[in-house]
Amino acid sequence: MSKIIISVTNDLMTDQRVHRIASSLAEYGAEITLVGRKLKRSKPLEPLSYQTVRFTLLFNKGFLFYAAYNFRLFIYLLFSKFDALVSNDLDTLPANYLISIIRRKTLVYDSHELYTEVPELIGRKRIQNIWRKIEKNILPKIKYCYTVSPSIARYYNELYHIKMVVIRNLPVRNRSHSLPDRKIELPKKKIIIYQGSVNLGRGLEKMIRAMNFIDDSLFVIVGDGDVKQQLELLVNNEKLTDKVLFTGRLAFSQIRQYTIQASLGVSLEENLGLNYYYSLPNKVFDYIQSGIPVLTSDFPEVSNIVHTYNIGATTQLSDPAALAEVIKDMLTNENKIKIWKTNLDKAAKELCWEIEEQNLLSIYRQAGILKNLL
Repeated sequence: MSKIIISVTNDLMTDQRVHRIASSLAEYGAEITLVGRKLKRSKPLEPLSYQTVRFTLLFNKGFLFYAAYNFRLFIYLLFSKFDALVSNDLDTLPANYLISIIRRKTLVYDSHELYTEVPELIGRKRIQNIWRKIEKNILPKIKYCYTVSPSIARYYNELYHIKMVVIRNLPVRNRSHSLPDRKIELPKKKIIIYQGSVNLGRGLEKMIRAMNFIDDSLFVIVGDGDVKQQLELLVNNEKLTDKVLFTGRLAFSQIRQYTIQASLGVSLEENLGLNYYYSLPNKVFDYIQSGIPVLTSDFPEVSNIVHTYNIGATTQLSDPAALAEVIKDMLTNENKIKIWKTNLDKAAKELCWEIEEQNLLSIYRQAGILKNLL
């Protein structure tokens, strides 16, 4: 049995991509340990099919955090037994790469995003250049790597002349298709849902302002992040507390209890760098599996999904009143809704982890990690 250590810098609570990959590898015979960190607000994890380790660190942001995490991860890996390592994103790569060289073990790299182009680094050239140098010095030396969208894969392949494969963030259909054991009771209104990180550039401010012009609807924000308090203040200032609901961070199983009750799912990332522009967010596929139409930014990857399957609309609008008109039409146009619902069923059958998983397993088979895999 192959022993694989997978590492991330989050607290393992809401990272659905890592959870799916760890579960798939465990199902096919690997012994998985998932390493993350524990924050003050971190909740106990649900029972999982793999082991977990969460570091408690003195620093939780900035350079000192990344240095402390990689040092702690380096020491942990140095004295652990494993056959292969999986590094998730650039912020876990230094420790993983060094250990893979020292221990002469296989390293697989999973790039969840175009890390050097995230909004938090745009405009911070010195910090951005440090991460670019780390990426430039390590990534071309990794044989097995994959990422979340074709555009990001092309970016890396052209820049570093590597072969980065695409493994999209698709949900498990069998689990998604079943109803949750219990249902969260929401007001008898049209539910518009956003699920994911509550961070800069996610289009949440304009969505909140748009709610001024939308009646008999509730905008539900499922998640937490850096700008949550600012958005809560905006909701209070705009007197929209009856139209906007913040749930905070929820476990995997709880999120869908909200999503299945929605009439519309939104993913309105702003063009704050190539990372968002090339993104193919988890949430869009979760909306599809829950059978709800989607409204997304008019960016290449996500708009390709929306228009290929005809499951909703895309927009470049930033004016709240104009955005509200698009949303009201999507909530009330019965002809469009009927077409979208039919197409969503087809899309859900094709855009699921049961199919995408085979591409993932092929990578690990090529790497010789899952030797018993047929």
